[in-house]
Amino acid sequence: MTANNHKLQFITHHTERYSYLDSARIALEGGCRWVQLRMKDAEEVLMEETAIAVQRMCREYGATFIIDDNVALAKRIGADGVHLGKHDMPIATAREILGDGYIIGATVNTFEDVLHHMEAAVPDYFGCGPFRETATKRNLSPRLGVDGYRDIIHKMRGSGIDIPVVAIGGIRKEDIPLLLECGISGIALSGSILNAQDPVAETQEVLTALKTTTY
Repeated sequence: MTANNHKLQFITHHTERYSYLDSARIALEGGCRWVQLRMKDAEEVLMEETAIAVQRMCREYGATFIIDDNVALAKRIGADGVHLGKHDMPIATAREILGDGYIIGATVNTFEDVLHHMEAAVPDYFGCGPFRETATKRNLSPRLGVDGYRDIIHKMRGSGIDIPVVAIGGIRKEDIPLLLECGISGIALSGSILNAQDPVAETQEVLTALKTTTY
């Protein structure tokens, strides 16, 4: 999780220029080795077809493949894991279904969210955000900013909670140094890559920034 090639998680999205498959391919070609398939409100058949195609690409590149929300689909096709939002299936239930061989991530917005998860079942990582407003996700929790991440990481360390925290939500390349300084383990991106003039080059530059910025 803390290796350089896992410091960047790419969340699939579609735009006028790119499909979900295109977005995953762009991230992988740029060097990203962690792809989460998020297709909100998609029909199950389409989502499974897309998931199988993205998983095939991830295996070709040696990348980790995570499915958003859909525990049953992750188990059915043998994905590497799932990411669960605040209103999705409880981690404990997902772990019972999937077993210990799958990665399970959980969304948090506050330290209280972290404690809530720790009381029930421990995830493999926390997706924490949003950093700022983002056009790729609806019904956002309050934005955290740098100070919000500092506060959460500080409280986690004070409580002896050593679980990777991945920052998400409207993050741009220039935000990376400050976010890493807060103590996070990585970042998750989507729109900032796909909206770049050259998304593959943008992915490469983000990975370079993550690799060369150390705290």
